[in-house]
Amino acid sequence: MGSTQRNAVTISGRESGQPMLFAHGYGCDQHMWRLVTPAFADTHRLVLFDHVGNGRSDLSAYDDAKYSSLDGYATDVLEIVHEHDLRDVLFVGHSVSAMIGVLAAVREPERFAGVVMVGPSPRYLDEESTGYVGGFGRADIEQMLESLDSNYLGWSSAMAPVIMGNPDRPELSQELTNSFCRTDPEIAGKFARVTFLSDNREDLPRMRVPSLVLQCADDVIAPAVVGEYVHKHTPQSTFAALNATGHCPNLSAPEETVDAIRSWL
Repeated sequence: MGSTQRNAVTISGRESGQPMLFAHGYGCDQHMWRLVTPAFADTHRLVLFDHVGNGRSDLSAYDDAKYSSLDGYATDVLEIVHEHDLRDVLFVGHSVSAMIGVLAAVREPERFAGVVMVGPSPRYLDEESTGYVGGFGRADIEQMLESLDSNYLGWSSAMAPVIMGNPDRPELSQELTNSFCRTDPEIAGKFARVTFLSDNREDLPRMRVPSLVLQCADDVIAPAVVGEYVHKHTPQSTFAALNATGHCPNLSAPEETVDAIRSWL
């Protein structure tokens, strides 16, 4: 199976333009970029896709061994890059996909011109021995994963407003809830464990392409201290603090997100 079918790849924009490869976050799909991508359609070749288990991806392609770590998802990204012969790629990754982009760029830096990390976190768990603050204690993560496994729809409804972080805009929380509910529950549970128990701190210093870290205010998933950590430990990185609140500026503040990316470019 090719990556185009497996990951429901869609390509639009300027055919001769520099490729921009957009990767969605946990429980989402490529539709989450719809308010951002039009701003780059006249200048860039836009490539979007769904991680296996999300959106219109081929669920039969899910493999427990391959996707037991974020490396499997990074492999998918590189296969998309190769299948479509993409070069000088600008990778834009939201949430967990920020680290997936880092892994892909570390493995094949010659294919990438830059990586935009929207709300990144290399490790969600706090680590007392080193003083690292990820934002979550182990008990918090285990409780969340248990809740997700026992009642995924209930978890989705409860967590979406918290993740979105825009209580005055309930329609955004509802959209995120609906997105979660479109995701295969079994795969979602496995992906959650891979996401929230991963540790990619050692991969950050291995980056050899420029990067942009976009940090939102009041982000309960990836707080400011985490974004600052990513910036500090990633060579050639630029840090941009957004006025947007919550974890999904691609939905809640698309214009500010676009402006920050354009400014960096």
